[in-house]
Amino acid sequence: MSLIVPKFDETVVVREAEAEAVGRAPTTVRLLADSSSTGGALSTQRVTLTRGADGAAPHRHDGSAEMFFVLDGAAELLSGEEVVTAGPGDLVVVPPGMPHAFAAVPGCDADLLIVITPGVERFEYFRHLRRVALGEATRESLLEVQDRYDNHFLRSAAWDARRREPGR
Repeated sequence: MSLIVPKFDETVVVREAEAEAVGRAPTTVRLLADSSSTGGALSTQRVTLTRGADGAAPHRHDGSAEMFFVLDGAAELLSGEEVVTAGPGDLVVVPPGMPHAFAAVPGCDADLLIVITPGVERFEYFRHLRRVALGEATRESLLEVQDRYDNHFLRSAAWDARRREPGR
């Protein structure tokens, strides 16, 4: 077992009104605390998805686990080759190296608290995603920053099949 000892000495308090919001409906990411503010302990954001919106395409993190806590609504989460449906109060933790993805259940909203530990500086990654969505950067540019943000994209037949089921 490894022990990570975070290096910070001030309590981190982020008020909802002060959290930077990246994007807008159907996918809004609120940047709460990055690795630098938690001494490397964690990075966290709140993701709100409306009307069955996709959250993140299949990917893996080699150096961090990722926790998904459903605050409200219903979400589908890929973990390995299994797709799990989670509702309010449900928790899903994906170990390092395991493929995962998330989305709101089709026709539903989902509000998720996401924590990556140990932390990785990822706020700029979400800003980069915003630039891609606005056409200011290419999707291919994400491949250039995979190592920097420990966010490695991949294909998942299980995820593709689930998100393309009839009636979805």
